[in-house]
Amino acid sequence: MLSSAPPASGFLHKPVLSERRLRSEAVRVTDLSRVLQLLQDPLSASLKERQIFILKKVVKRCQRGYLLRDLADIFKIMNLCAERESDHPEYARILCDLLQICGLPFLKEKSSDEMKYASVVTDCVSQMGFLMRIPLPEVRHHICSSVSAFYSRDKHQHSSDGVCSTRADYRALMLERSGVSETLVMSLALTEEQLPVKLCLLQTLQILSRTSEVNCKLMLRAQAAQKICFHMSEGDPSGELLFRSSEILWNLLENGSRQEVTSQLSSSDCIASLKDGFLHLLLKGFRHHERQLRNDLLVLLSLIAENPGAPLIESGFLKHLTPFLTFPELKSHNPLVRNLKLSFNQEDFEMKKLLLNIMVVLSRDLSALQLFREGRVMLALMLLVKPNSSAERSGRHRRRWTSSQQEELQLQALSTLSSLAPLMLEEYMTCQANTCLLLLLDCCLQHDSSSGWGHGFYGSGGRGGRKAQLRYCVRVLRSVTCVEHEPLRQDLCDQGAIGQLLGVLRWFLGRPQDEDAVALEIQTDCLLLLSVLCEGDVHRKELFGRDGVEVLIQYLSLDAALVFSGLGHNKLLLSSIDCLWSCVVGCLGLEDVFVERRGVHLMLQLLQRSPRHMLSPLVSTLLELCENPQAVTHLLHWSGERDTSASQLLLHIWRREEESMGVSRDPHGMITDVKRPIVSRHQESSSSSSSHDVSAAVRDVSENLRANIYCIFCKLGFEGLSGLSAEDHVTLSIIHRYLDFKVGEVVHEVLSELLNEGVSPVASDEAALKSVLQVTEATAESVHLLQQSILGRQQQEELQEEQLLYKEILFTQKQREIASEAWRSYVARTSNYSVLKEFKRLQEEQSASEPYAPSDTETPESPNTLSDQ
Repeated sequence: MLSSAPPASGFLHKPVLSERRLRSEAVRVTDLSRVLQLLQDPLSASLKERQIFILKKVVKRCQRGYLLRDLADIFKIMNLCAERESDHPEYARILCDLLQICGLPFLKEKSSDEMKYASVVTDCVSQMGFLMRIPLPEVRHHICSSVSAFYSRDKHQHSSDGVCSTRADYRALMLERSGVSETLVMSLALTEEQLPVKLCLLQTLQILSRTSEVNCKLMLRAQAAQKICFHMSEGDPSGELLFRSSEILWNLLENGSRQEVTSQLSSSDCIASLKDGFLHLLLKGFRHHERQLRNDLLVLLSLIAENPGAPLIESGFLKHLTPFLTFPELKSHNPLVRNLKLSFNQEDFEMKKLLLNIMVVLSRDLSALQLFREGRVMLALMLLVKPNSSAERSGRHRRRWTSSQQEELQLQALSTLSSLAPLMLEEYMTCQANTCLLLLLDCCLQHDSSSGWGHGFYGSGGRGGRKAQLRYCVRVLRSVTCVEHEPLRQDLCDQGAIGQLLGVLRWFLGRPQDEDAVALEIQTDCLLLLSVLCEGDVHRKELFGRDGVEVLIQYLSLDAALVFSGLGHNKLLLSSIDCLWSCVVGCLGLEDVFVERRGVHLMLQLLQRSPRHMLSPLVSTLLELCENPQAVTHLLHWSGERDTSASQLLLHIWRREEESMGVSRDPHGMITDVKRPIVSRHQESSSSSSSHDVSAAVRDVSENLRANIYCIFCKLGFEGLSGLSAEDHVTLSIIHRYLDFKVGEVVHEVLSELLNEGVSPVASDEAALKSVLQVTEATAESVHLLQQSILGRQQQEELQEEQLLYKEILFTQKQREIASEAWRSYVARTSNYSVLKEFKRLQEEQSASEPYAPSDTETPESPNTLSDQ
């Protein structure tokens, strides 16, 4: 049967060949298409030995790597071998040899081959990934090794026959375009019973995800994070499975989408797997790399906890984690921590910081707070925060954290408290946290000579002192005080917090050389604390007292130019104004002290120099102070830069406000629209369309300073204000009728809303509304006429001043001409004798005609005498 079959190819003309003939034909194997024809021809299907012999020769010929032009045929051969490996194991060995060569760089004959065969290379590399379907461990090992070799940076020299290796970046690019990383992720499910293969595959995925964002994106598309995490805690005595899986997850986080990774890891199975791995390493891991891996898993769990939908509580993770949150500060009989020992080394220190961090992340879930209460987390935090005695700090009795580590943990515990304490106020009060924090506050001021280490994120600005502890201590007090919890505020006041905070402010005022961003933040928080504690309570304002006013005076003396320094002076100044509002205004005794200490003058100076966004609190506070008659007197007598009075300053602010709002005014500041004299352009564009919207006219009162300025002028009066120009009087006439204009504006809006909604008022109401509008319009017209008269008087005064000035100029010019003529006459008399004789004769004739002659002897005339004559 074989003898009658036609030849399979040009060089295979007999079904059975001698050994010498086989060798000669193998040497002539230069075209892989003939090898493919031998493997695919049905007539040569039974010639297995012959095919194996030819394939071995192909492997031998390609030992240096595959030419780019041969790749398509090589991978066809691989696929044919893969189809036959189940029946003939010899093909599997050939396939392994061919795959092993794929680990070598592909070869190019021309520089253009890389671009020419790019699509072929991409398709072939993709096919190599699909060969993972073959269940043989050897084949899968070679596939993983070859794929990993694509990122090898080994340099290959040029061959003597002109063939050279492709570039490393080209190989990496082709690998990314092939999508083989996605295929390898999907093949993880095929390696469940082959642990060595799975480890090799994970190592390959680790290499692929280490530097390539494209590979990470493809892997995440195949749900790599979820699939890898789900099996990472399976039995592996070497621990390599857990390590490789953790490294891949970290690579995906760094080079892929963090949101996508955490979303895939937020399933109950993944969290349970991470939890098991973490607990195993925590309880049984004693080597250095195991502790590092334990911390890496804890970071992954912290990132998952940031996802609001992560079932951390449902999976039991938080319940198992809670005993470790309070270890070693609290003793527990929980089996998980009963025999747990810490070495207090760097890895344990990092784990403790991560546990403190995960508390803050988990506190966003209110259901987690109940577990924190049961686990006495607040007490453990207070033990970390509590100032230790020198004996405890020495650590002679047992192993403890080092001084720098203890300081860093204390600072992070304070930062954690600032997030947890407002959510756990009952536990906060039970632990007497106010007392502990005030003691720490006092300790920071008394022991400034003891140097801080200033290590870590939280130790910024604290090296060489206790400024970092002071910063976070005040921040915790601020966070709990801002919660509406009166017993907590009363407890702080009863323990002398107001006086202690004033002491902190005086301490910083006495050290201007130490001013930096941290110092300004502490002072700002202290002022805010005082504002919250004293607001609305006269007794606490009295506790604030004269000392507090003196401190405020110093802060209000701040140069307004420092607002733009970038260090935080703007926040400090705003906090000072807020503290003045809350701690001084409303207590007559403190108001008098503030006014006596020239506080109103400082406020007006700030008002004159501050930027626009600082004016609102300043004007509002000045308005409140105007309830005090002494403050009004100081306002009327104040004189600022360029002899500016308080009324001039307020009128200038009014004009700037209207200019920024787009109120219609002519170049002289006069009313141009008598129907809507104070309506701004922004107000017209955002006018309410229905009765359910907030009225634009009412909203306007709180959105700008005009209402406050009007109220201040109601205290100062609209008459008898000295130093005002005509422009100021024009503006003042508008302010005087501001309330009337505002009433008309509101009535106009009411009519507009009724019209828009198709509602007609009854006749009496409609007449009343229209009457109000008419009165408003008449008032605007009268104000307009008044403004015209003011400008007219100004023009007349300017004309009179101009005429007077012109007369003075004429008189001065005439005097100059008389003086010039007298000088010329004097010069002529002294230089010409005949002129002098003639002048003498005329003088004698004039003297003779007069009834009385002068008694004194005449003296030579001077230029001044000639000028008088």
